[in-house]
Amino acid sequence: MSGAPQTAQGLGEQLFDSLSARPRDAVVLRGDSETWRAAELQSAIDSLACCLAGVRVLAVLADNGPAWVIADLAALRAGVVHLPLPGFFSPAQLAHALTQAGADTVLTDQPARIASLGLGFAVVGKADGLLRMARVTPAAPLPPATTKISFTSGSTGAPRGVCLSAAGLLDTAVAVAGCFADLAIERHLAVLPLSLLLENSAGIHASLLLGAEIRVAGLQTLGWRGMVGFDPVALQRTVVASAANSLILVPELLKMWSAQRAAGEPAAANDLRYVAVGGARVAPELLARARAVGLPAYQGYGLTECGSVVSLNRPGDDADGVGRPLPHVRVRIADGEVLVGGRAFLGYVGDEWPQPATAAKLPEFATGDLGRLDGNGHLHLDGRRKNLLITSFGRNVAPEWIESLLLAEPAIAQTIVCGDGMPGLCALLVAAPGAERGALGAAVARVNAGLPDYARIADWLPVAPFSVDNGLATGNGRPRRNAILQHHAADLAALFHPEREANDVLS
Repeated sequence: MSGAPQTAQGLGEQLFDSLSARPRDAVVLRGDSETWRAAELQSAIDSLACCLAGVRVLAVLADNGPAWVIADLAALRAGVVHLPLPGFFSPAQLAHALTQAGADTVLTDQPARIASLGLGFAVVGKADGLLRMARVTPAAPLPPATTKISFTSGSTGAPRGVCLSAAGLLDTAVAVAGCFADLAIERHLAVLPLSLLLENSAGIHASLLLGAEIRVAGLQTLGWRGMVGFDPVALQRTVVASAANSLILVPELLKMWSAQRAAGEPAAANDLRYVAVGGARVAPELLARARAVGLPAYQGYGLTECGSVVSLNRPGDDADGVGRPLPHVRVRIADGEVLVGGRAFLGYVGDEWPQPATAAKLPEFATGDLGRLDGNGHLHLDGRRKNLLITSFGRNVAPEWIESLLLAEPAIAQTIVCGDGMPGLCALLVAAPGAERGALGAAVARVNAGLPDYARIADWLPVAPFSVDNGLATGNGRPRRNAILQHHAADLAALFHPEREANDVLS
């Protein structure tokens, strides 16, 4: 990327200019029961943007649908900070995000959840099918030019709010749209929750720039059953009905859909031209199985702090890694770690903020991923620098967080939590003296009850103590994580045997 950075306003206008260029009666959005044409959508965006005058931070907690998209675009039009709230957040995490960001307004189809947080929000009106709730609260200090605050799924109990610029977010959308320009993408189906930056930017915004029609079915229609499971038959049905050319999946959804297809279900729609897979590590075997049953799946890579998508594989430029870095970012490897320079990341809520991007310097973000660039310019990842787990649903979980809660239970003496790349987390449990297996199960159930569903323990194994004598603990009694995982590798692999995976999702 060269030259002076475009203004955030100028980049934002690219979305609206693209919308204005469509015929007035062209269908832009389709929901479960409503259709929005270009002129109607522009009017709704402008109307809501006017109603947002005086709002500092707009939070949106709602199912996938046209109303979510309208709220997102209206916030951008009005220059209001948008705080998307994931529906899978626990009450404590919702309260944390709203408080940390200083949100003064919420648009939601779940008013009882917001009211139950006790933060002072009250219903004051309606907007495009969503209830508007407001409160009086002090402004939170945010980096200048913050357009969106994306709270990650939470590697700890209190997820961090990533402050992002309009310039950087639209950089991502422009780059993704450019990558797809020759694929004739006319219809995009949003499968992931719109609160996830990946679907929001690479799905909705890029599709608007491409001039594609966007289908935003409700999560139940798509097959989501909370984060406790997914119905691939419902996804198949919706893909066929929408005649979608593109969609974005996390690895676990691709795996379930591929398995359903391999079981002899009706062939996938011929309209599919590109299925992007991201949010967690993707095994090459999974991509091969998907393509064998007619799903054109390609792996990509990105992080919230980098504006979502960093690199992508695509037809004609495909490899074993996570793809070629897109032109809006600058990727380099230092001491084996992937560093990404771009304009999206402004800082974390509550932290000191890095220097803003300039034409000469793009601030670098240390990803924590180990990787390398091959001779063809493709990025390959070799694991995480630290212990952070990323489930196959794309949720980030620090094992130490869950371990601390398990260790607070009297029946548990030692524990290690694992599950990187798996659909759910597993715990190796060492029972306290005198504790029976039933006591371990009850302890896990109590801990799970206080966790968001993506961070709950899906299965566990009782194991012998970790000690210095067996090489599984340090001299001061601290478990040796890598040695323990290697020692119990066979037992852990059995927990996620392919025949069980369909049923062993998060519970």
